[in-house]
Amino acid sequence: MMTLDTPKKANTLGDWAYIAVEKHFNKTIKYEAEVLKDKDPEALHQMRVGMRRLRTAATGFAPALDLPPAAQERQIGKIARILGVLRDLDVLKEALENQYKPALPKSEQKVINIALDYLETKRSGAFKQVKKTLEEKSNYQKMKQGFQDWFKEPKYQVTAQLPILEVLPDLLLPEVSEFLLHPGWLVGVESEESGIRPRENLDHQAVEEQLNQQGEMLHDLRKQAKRVRYQMELFTDFYGETFAAYCQDVKKVQEVLGNIQDSMVLGEFLTEAWRTEKAKLPEKLSKELAETRYQAWQEWQVLQARYLNFSVRQGFHKEVLEPQGLPD
Repeated sequence: MMTLDTPKKANTLGDWAYIAVEKHFNKTIKYEAEVLKDKDPEALHQMRVGMRRLRTAATGFAPALDLPPAAQERQIGKIARILGVLRDLDVLKEALENQYKPALPKSEQKVINIALDYLETKRSGAFKQVKKTLEEKSNYQKMKQGFQDWFKEPKYQVTAQLPILEVLPDLLLPEVSEFLLHPGWLVGVESEESGIRPRENLDHQAVEEQLNQQGEMLHDLRKQAKRVRYQMELFTDFYGETFAAYCQDVKKVQEVLGNIQDSMVLGEFLTEAWRTEKAKLPEKLSKELAETRYQAWQEWQVLQARYLNFSVRQGFHKEVLEPQGLPD
């Protein structure tokens, strides 16, 4: 495989691959010590985001990169998932303590305390796993060393020498196309002569039925939105305001579907926690969770209608096809 020096002004696919991988690798390891102290949940959040973005860079630039086995996308993904288990529990804890518990009558708050105790037990086990993962001689340390060795003497595929402006659309379009073709866009739609559009005026029960039947598909669309967003954000300097607007749309899809998923996960977790104590589901909390999903569904339908529009999808493709040079 070829090697390639990264010049001060990055022009090639390999140059930008190096920049992206180095940036997100450094962000990832920056928070390692704080994560092990387990004092600030934000450190874990930032490290997890760093790992996700590093994985996106390794995947998105795969045609250009020749990374060592320990630094491959699969290894990054395994570590990110372990961090993710702990982070998800922190998100649940924050929602229970700051969003839902204050909204409940005191008669129902004791059930939240049961769930919080159960959560702490699970969190203790998840943190032990994270600590073990970040220890010496772990796959994480091997991955870290693999990247550090690569930075000293980077190796590339032959396509790394291609000009970035010429290949950028080829790099972005596969992920964008997978996003736009995802079957999640067709959850809760109806067909008419004028085309496909979201079903209007669904009540709370109908929304819950849709989510129970096809919530996993929407969750998968959320994950694809995250991948597209991370990859697009690597290249905002090459595009203008329209590209930035599409990037914001993708971020909004991720956030709205994330709110739906988080509410569903929280409901499942609470049910699991309360079964251990034979507690009953608080009526007000159940309604609060359902209302969160219902409001997020309304936001989702606006985005859904926009991206079921052919001209919007076509505009997205056209924008990706026309990168500009970096400003002087």
